[in-house]
Amino acid sequence: METTHRFLEGDASDLGALDDGSIDLVVTSPPYPMIEMWDDAFAAQDPGIGDALAGDDAWRAFDAMHAILDRAWQAVHRVLAPGGLACVDIGDATRTLGDRFALYPNHARALAGLRAAGFAPLPAILWRKPTNAPSKFMGSGMLPPGAYVTLEHEVVLVVRKGDKRAFASDAARRTRRRSAYFWEERNAWFSDVWTDLRGTGQALDKGSDRARSGAFPFELPYRLVQMFSVIGDTVLDPFAGTGTTLLAAAASGRHSVGVDRVGALADTARERLADVAAIGRARVDSRLDAHRTFVRARHAERGAFGYRSARYGFPVVTKQEVDLELVRPHGVSIDPDGATRVTNDTTPPADESDAWAWFFDDVRSEARPSRS
Repeated sequence: METTHRFLEGDASDLGALDDGSIDLVVTSPPYPMIEMWDDAFAAQDPGIGDALAGDDAWRAFDAMHAILDRAWQAVHRVLAPGGLACVDIGDATRTLGDRFALYPNHARALAGLRAAGFAPLPAILWRKPTNAPSKFMGSGMLPPGAYVTLEHEVVLVVRKGDKRAFASDAARRTRRRSAYFWEERNAWFSDVWTDLRGTGQALDKGSDRARSGAFPFELPYRLVQMFSVIGDTVLDPFAGTGTTLLAAAASGRHSVGVDRVGALADTARERLADVAAIGRARVDSRLDAHRTFVRARHAERGAFGYRSARYGFPVVTKQEVDLELVRPHGVSIDPDGATRVTNDTTPPADESDAWAWFFDDVRSEARPSRS
């Protein structure tokens, strides 16, 4: 199995290189309006934004920045296939312009833009970032009412184009079953609050035209790709930056396309993709380790499992997990046009049966064979 990953220099509000309905999932994090590091990027697209900021007209700047994002949401709607989902990680902003401090509700305004583009909102995820800060407030400390609660979260908006995705053919349904995740992963990933993901380093090389990337941690797009796409799908990030979404898609047996106005970031994205075999295999190993830990605990508490994986032989909780396959990337090459190709397999690790010997030797196959 081989996947292809392309980085295109271009504007998220256009996406002209992509055909209508050619994308199965979008995972992205756009520039956040009213966060100072993005001022120049927005002003380059609308000089009126720079004028508004210089004149301390904060809400005019806020509205103009989101008008730029609105055009991106319209383009995303065009390229998504019917039933496709878009996941947009965005944080609110706090800022003082002139003498006035205010919160700028980016997640609410972005959701309004997505709705106007034709998307249907689905339940969102609150990503609460772990912090070691000893004080969790902004403002004047202990003197009411001049302190403000600290923003320690971002919101992952989840929206869908049209009705639920259809899997009409036998082949499509088989691929969907192969793309299943573990029962215990479902219970953690589909919570509406994520507290176990830390941020990631955002410094860029000195040669870059900006100091920080605004990147999210690998685990965030990796989960979303597992949750909302199937093996062989194509994932788009219209604000690709350093390519974290592309890396997550490549580690998951999906194709990907990244688009960014800063074409120089393509080299960084390709360098990261060169490490996808190690990153992807390590992530699969960690999922298997976590599943073994889960099985031990659940067996001690509840006894026999009802099902066994058809491909790997380990016990699973539900029938929907029987056909799941864990994609392991193992080879990377670069095409003459700059696209990255990744070869993958779903073969069980050579020592996988040994890793489950404790279960099957001691329990004597209390899990029943897989059933169709």
